[in-house]
Amino acid sequence: MIYQSRVVNIGSLPLGGSHPIRLQSMTNTNTLDTRSTVEQAIRMIEAGSELVRITAPGPKEATNLGVIKAELKKRGYGVPLIADIHFNPGAAEIAARLVEKVRINPGNYTDRPSPGKTHWSEQEYQQELEHIAVKLTPLLGICRNYGTAIRIGVNHGSLSQRILSRYGDTAEGMVQSALEFTRICHQQGFHNLVLSLKSSNVRVMVEACRQLAEQLTLEGLNYPLHLGVTEAGDGEDGRLKSVSGIGALLARGIGDTIRVSLTEAPEAELPVARAIVSRFHQNLPDGTITRKIRPDLSVNEEISGIRETVTSGPLGGKNPVAVLLKQGNQLLLAGEKGDFTPLPHRLVQAGRPLPDGPQPLMIHADEAYLNAHMPALTETLANDKTIVLLAEAGTTRLRRLANALQRRNLENPLILKSPVVATSPEDLIAEISLNPGNLLIDGAGDGLCLEAKGLTTETLTTAGFGLLQATRRRISRTEYIACPSCGRTLFHIEETLQQIKARTAHLKGLKIGVMGCIVNGPGEMADADYGYVGSGKGKVTLYKGKTPIKRGIPEKEAVEALIALIKEGGDWKEV
Repeated sequence: MIYQSRVVNIGSLPLGGSHPIRLQSMTNTNTLDTRSTVEQAIRMIEAGSELVRITAPGPKEATNLGVIKAELKKRGYGVPLIADIHFNPGAAEIAARLVEKVRINPGNYTDRPSPGKTHWSEQEYQQELEHIAVKLTPLLGICRNYGTAIRIGVNHGSLSQRILSRYGDTAEGMVQSALEFTRICHQQGFHNLVLSLKSSNVRVMVEACRQLAEQLTLEGLNYPLHLGVTEAGDGEDGRLKSVSGIGALLARGIGDTIRVSLTEAPEAELPVARAIVSRFHQNLPDGTITRKIRPDLSVNEEISGIRETVTSGPLGGKNPVAVLLKQGNQLLLAGEKGDFTPLPHRLVQAGRPLPDGPQPLMIHADEAYLNAHMPALTETLANDKTIVLLAEAGTTRLRRLANALQRRNLENPLILKSPVVATSPEDLIAEISLNPGNLLIDGAGDGLCLEAKGLTTETLTTAGFGLLQATRRRISRTEYIACPSCGRTLFHIEETLQQIKARTAHLKGLKIGVMGCIVNGPGEMADADYGYVGSGKGKVTLYKGKTPIKRGIPEKEAVEALIALIKEGGDWKEV
């Protein structure tokens, strides 16, 4: 679907409709430190940030947003500012008078904690909705008077007890949490809204946003959508998660502004964001920018189901999703330890005669062949289900192929390949994440084939296995769920994440959460095996699963304490 959003204004910046996809990031300084916050905001703006978000945990920080805004204007920077609010309606109401947009989290803005409560009757549920409307009304009035926009920002990790009791820890729960607030705003005639649903799980984030776009369209509540994979981590892994998740939605015409969340300096997020939107923008002759999805990335058809495939050598069936390297006419099967094995299959270009012999066959079909000869190709595959199909095409064509195979009940393994040959590591990450990454998210494909000019086999295989991990199709390394940090983070999270990765990177399949504070920490890492969560200035709480095990550990001791906890839990392996 193409989601047709209405236009809202964030200060003087129009958002939604046919306007360009807007880029934003968030400061991680102490909001009361005006100088540091202003200087960091300027670095973000100069890197391409069109909106700057700043946390306001309390009234003092909210009030200081006005000082920060004035200093930025004094230095010649007038980009819209966004106040990030959790738990504190009073801070939101102060900030709404000072900045252009206020982000509130439905999971903790009005819902009241109910320890031990697991069920809400229909009457109790409706009473809570009435309570939300009462608590939200003052903010709506202030925002209406001051022309301030609101983002209703739902995080998978901070859904309220009430939502969890009815919908569980699901994409549907995220959607309903956003809709509750959206309907109240709409009913009160407040329409300067932006919505977001974020998760550290790429597949959950994509599914939630797709559901939300469909429901908003049905109800005529077509407000702009903000996209992001929260707690994506750092480095290549964080980039693969972010590009694949955000790109899968932009390819469907869903999304009006994006934030790439990396556990790095905020300005490092902007080059990644620019790389994403450059593939969904068109530069017009008059110098303006409009939206245009690159044709090979556009999703115009959805996959109708997940196919069961047969085993053909090391591909398909019960084999793990493969990473293949194409070098000329030779294919190599990559191993998780950096080893390579020549694939036993003979590679044949589609349309050429199939050779006889004992070796299994792989047919390589490009977009043009798939477009012109699909019936003939499927007939060939039907005659020998061990033939592997290597398809190199745009994402819509690959989806039509997957559906054609499904309709004919063909069990041939399918290997996905981007039609774009990358020439740099940055382009490689972007291209494979956008296509075939969005098919991997949907469960299609028995393997990923990579080809690049001038890139090492190590670069290719690391990115390949990284994409399979990001899309949760194959786990081959430790997974880190790490927040980008903000002014709420009271320990050195970037340095700490590197220390933890250095010690635990060999623990394949283990999930470790490294979170700045309790806002999303315990919830967003709910499926992590272990968690490291900031709990105060220089203090850390360690989790095993969802259970806090050790509280108030000094930051200097916390990494060693985490390692000890992993060992106590029986999950440690020596290098």
